[in-house]
Amino acid sequence: MATLSVKSGQRFTLPDWHTNSHLISADAEHQRSASHQVRQEAQALRNETNNQTKWDEHDNRTRLAERISSVNRWKETLDKCLADIDAEIDALAKVKEAAERALQAKNLPLDVSIECLTLRESRRAIDVVRDPVEEELHKEVKVIDNAKRELQQRVNDVFEQLCLLQEARQQLSCDHRRKMEALEIDRMCLSLNVNSPNISFKVNPTRVPDGSTALDEWEQNSQCNKEHAEAEMKASTELREATVLAIAQTNNELEAQRVATEFALRKRIRDLQRAYDELKWQEQNTLEEIAEMEEEIRRLEEDLQRKTQDLKVAHTRLETRTYRPNMELCRDQVQYGLTDEVHQLEGTIRALKEKLAESQGALDALYRQLHRIQTDAGYKANSLVLDNKCMDSRRKLVVPAEKFVPEVDAFNWTTNRALENGQLELA
Repeated sequence: MATLSVKSGQRFTLPDWHTNSHLISADAEHQRSASHQVRQEAQALRNETNNQTKWDEHDNRTRLAERISSVNRWKETLDKCLADIDAEIDALAKVKEAAERALQAKNLPLDVSIECLTLRESRRAIDVVRDPVEEELHKEVKVIDNAKRELQQRVNDVFEQLCLLQEARQQLSCDHRRKMEALEIDRMCLSLNVNSPNISFKVNPTRVPDGSTALDEWEQNSQCNKEHAEAEMKASTELREATVLAIAQTNNELEAQRVATEFALRKRIRDLQRAYDELKWQEQNTLEEIAEMEEEIRRLEEDLQRKTQDLKVAHTRLETRTYRPNMELCRDQVQYGLTDEVHQLEGTIRALKEKLAESQGALDALYRQLHRIQTDAGYKANSLVLDNKCMDSRRKLVVPAEKFVPEVDAFNWTTNRALENGQLELA
């Protein structure tokens, strides 16, 4: 026989059951209302945060773009400044090379001036005179020395200025390189979005890196580099102009001194030539006078010889007539005539001897004068050779070295031959 199975435990009443159902429905309504409220708030939060995020991202993109524009403007400014300073460095380097060439070019005039002074030290005797040529040559050496000192100082100043320009350029270059790096970084940041690869969380990204500077300091640093470079370029421009002016002034001063020296040298050569020609004319006249004086002395000696023979005749006549006998030994007119003749011949002979001695003295004086003339002519010829050599050497100052051919002066050639052959007698 089947039995009834009854579940053990508490039994709820129907009202309890209805109450439980009502509570469940009420709780469900409450939970749905609360959930709806949360959903509304969440939706509002999403909208608000999305808008905030978009605006923040937009603002930061704008700030990045403005920053890129600002850095790019400074980069372009530095580009122009670098181009200007490179041009100034090139211009200053060319001026430095020009100054060095001008300084090097002063060696030839100095060597020529010293060569001329050395040559003129070979003058002899009375021709060793401190004439205008020597004064101008010493002045020329002084002008060249002053020019070389000034040009050397300019070269040193330009070198120092080039170092300062290079230093300023280095600062600009470093600033320019850093700005290029900053532009590359900011442009990469501007290109980033949520779909970009390699984006991730970073450790403490909001930290302030060591060495960070304020915007004013950044602006001031770039402005300072720019102003420093501009100041050095201005100083370089002034130095370039001063150096070019110094090169022109030293060249003009040296050219003016060269003209003055060569004018004095030509004038001295002309004076020497005139003195030499005068001496040669005096030598010719003196030689002619010596020839005439020697002829006259020869004639005086012949006359003296004849007068001596005549005196011998007169002496012999007088001596022979002393042998007349007795009363025949009278002092007749013959005696008186012969005596007067002897006295006359003795006076004539005495006068002829005196004149002969005087003539010999005059001839000796003429020979001494001839020697003096020839000696001085030799000095003048030597001085002319030396000064003409100086003039020939100075042609190197106006004729390019590759075109310079020493001149062969006819006077120098004949004078040198005369000196070699001993035709001019020198003391």
